[in-house]
Amino acid sequence: MPAVDVIPRVVVVGRPNVGKSSLFNWLVEKRIAIEDPTAGVTRDRLVQRLELDGRVIDLVDTGGMGFDDPDGLTASIDAQIEAGLASAALVVFVVEVRSGLLPADREVARRLRGSGAPVLLVANKADDPKYDLLVHDFDGLGFGPAVVVSVRQNRNRDGLVEAIVERLPEAWPEEAEQGAALPEMKLAIVGRRNVGKSTFTNALAREDRVITSPVAGTTRDSVDVRFEIDGQSFLAIDTPGLRRTKSRTTDLDFYSTHRAQRSIRRADVVLLFLDASEPIGRVDKQLADTIMEEAKPVVFVVNKWDLYAGGVAKREWVEYLRETFRSMPWAPVEFTTATRGRHVKTVVDTARRLYRQASTRVPTARLNAVVRAAVETNQPPADGRGRPVRVYYATQVEVNPPTIVLSTSAPRSIPEPYQRYLVNALRKSTPLEEVPIRLLVRGRGGGEGEAS
Repeated sequence: MPAVDVIPRVVVVGRPNVGKSSLFNWLVEKRIAIEDPTAGVTRDRLVQRLELDGRVIDLVDTGGMGFDDPDGLTASIDAQIEAGLASAALVVFVVEVRSGLLPADREVARRLRGSGAPVLLVANKADDPKYDLLVHDFDGLGFGPAVVVSVRQNRNRDGLVEAIVERLPEAWPEEAEQGAALPEMKLAIVGRRNVGKSTFTNALAREDRVITSPVAGTTRDSVDVRFEIDGQSFLAIDTPGLRRTKSRTTDLDFYSTHRAQRSIRRADVVLLFLDASEPIGRVDKQLADTIMEEAKPVVFVVNKWDLYAGGVAKREWVEYLRETFRSMPWAPVEFTTATRGRHVKTVVDTARRLYRQASTRVPTARLNAVVRAAVETNQPPADGRGRPVRVYYATQVEVNPPTIVLSTSAPRSIPEPYQRYLVNALRKSTPLEEVPIRLLVRGRGGGEGEAS
């Protein structure tokens, strides 16, 4: 049975600016959703799997009900809220104590009564016990006594967790197994604005899981989306599109940049999306630099291939990429049209291949045979005293990324070009041919060295 049917979903709803995203982050105990006083920041459904008092749940954050989006996305945001409610085992209805009961709260309550899901009323922003008496303003909504909390003051989180767990449906026998089973791999989907990342994510999920539109910057959060291919589970991380540094003028631009970078760090494989109808730009290069710094396997995904009118063959586009990203000649290139679902599975299959490579441990004997042959073909330069540098042995100490320690007589005398030479030799003669390799050069006693 798919995990979505086994793991209960707890959906957080409410009018704008009652602290839904803050409460979501508070329960998850991580800063996942953007917290900002600007109304309407959250647009997509954010889903995080977590354990509360022994129960595994998918916690879902939603946009503010009743918000009129200035970019014309109100209907799309509302559709995301309705999709969340349709899958809810429990709805957490968040209101704000200090502002009292507003007409917008009554409208949310009306919609929830029609959803059929059980509702837990939560009164947030009770930063001082003096506000507790005001909670009775919400009794007339018909959802029973509210749980009074303050996210800002970290007040009564335990009481909220207890109330949520009490209202969950009886656990399925498969729940613990499904909850413990992590996706095989995490895919970060990154790129500049309007290259088709969210459309690709929806093609993977086979539903309108995230909002897509021609409006630049539609996606603001990093959105985790679970999907299955060939019976295997994956986690796609749809990220906000990035702008050039000088164009980042708002807090939302800062949040988007930070979340895209964090998503790269979280990922097992990164899909760097490029627009087939546009030249490679500075943002693309900045993302590639971040991917290299984090030593993540990467697939260059050239999207919107059906719209490309230049008549240039794929081979020439690959050459263009190789010329532009000279430090990543090993990264595979795939071409797709996400709007039509073309070659979507091929991209995932390529990412899966990279993940297997990055998870590979090469036997020490094999590593040393490759290094020995490379050294015999091209000797390292002499040390500062003119003596030949001796390479003793190589061993792999980590995977994801594959990390090789090279023991030498003079680690500081192994320059970066020679390190790159050895890495290329390893890439050609081991299963690590399409992934970044970290090479750590050490002295025989484990002294200082250099990394490449």
